[in-house]
Amino acid sequence: MIPLKKFHRPLVAAAILFLAACDNKPAPPPAAESSAEASGVLVPSIISYNIVNTYPHDTKAFTEGLEFHDGILYESTGQYGESEMRTVDLVTGKVLHNTKMDSRYFGEGMTVLNGKVYQLTYREGKGFIYDAKTLKQTGGFTFNTPEGWGMTNNGSQLIFNDGGSTIHFMDPSTFQIVKELKVTDERGPVGQVNEMELIKGYIYANQWMTDLILKIDTATGKVVARADLSPLRQQAGIPGFTGREDGPDVLNGIAYDEATNRIFITGKNWPKLFEVKLDN
Repeated sequence: MIPLKKFHRPLVAAAILFLAACDNKPAPPPAAESSAEASGVLVPSIISYNIVNTYPHDTKAFTEGLEFHDGILYESTGQYGESEMRTVDLVTGKVLHNTKMDSRYFGEGMTVLNGKVYQLTYREGKGFIYDAKTLKQTGGFTFNTPEGWGMTNNGSQLIFNDGGSTIHFMDPSTFQIVKELKVTDERGPVGQVNEMELIKGYIYANQWMTDLILKIDTATGKVVARADLSPLRQQAGIPGFTGREDGPDVLNGIAYDEATNRIFITGKNWPKLFEVKLDN
C-alpha cells in the first residue's frame, strides 16, 4: 500500500475511504474475542480516560512529536517547508524557542535524552540533534529504515518506529539498532504505530488513522491495553476530521510529566492540548 501518512489533507480525506475499504485489521466481533480469550490469547483491556485540563495549541502545528521534560513542552512539527523543532509554554501555548528545518526535510518524532533533543525525519533517513535548552542544532545521525515516525527513549536508548509494526531500539552513541520489538495484539501484527511515549515501563503509542492509544509491553511487544479517544473531539468541541487544509487533522502527540504523573495529548493542527487521566 502506498504510504499516505504525510500527504496533504485533501488527499488524506480520500485515503480514509480507501483505508476503510481495505483495512486488514477490522475490529473482530464479540465471538472472535471470546475465542481469543478461550485459546489463551491476550485480549487488550480497555483504558478509560478523563479530561483533567485543557490548554491552547497552535493550529499551525502539524504535530509529529511531543514530549514534556523539566517543565517544558517540546514539539516537533511536520510538512515540507513548515517543519520545525520547538519548545512551548504549556499554559499559554506560546512558542519559547524554535529552530526551522530546511524545506527538504519533513520533521517527525523526537525525544529528549541527556540534555539533547533527537529528532527524526520522514523519508530522508537523517536525524537531527539539538541542545535541549537552546534548540541550537549540534549534530545529526542517520538511520537505516525507509521512514521515521514516532520516537521516545528509555533513559539509555533511543526508541523509534517507521510506521509499520516494528519498534527499533538505537544506541545513542553509535546510532546502531540494538534491538527490535514486533508489536502484536490478539489478531496479529499491529501496523501504523505512530507517536510514542514511555510511561511506567510501557510504550503508549498513537496508531495512525485511528483514535486509539495503544499500551505496549516493552518486553514482548504485545498490546496489553487500548484507550479509545474517539469521543474526545465532540467532548472538546473539535470539528471532525474532514481532510481540509484549514481543519484539525488526526490525533497525534503524547507527552508525560513523570514528576506529577500527568499525560498530555493533542493532534495535528488541533486548537487544544489536553491533560488526560488514563488508567496507567
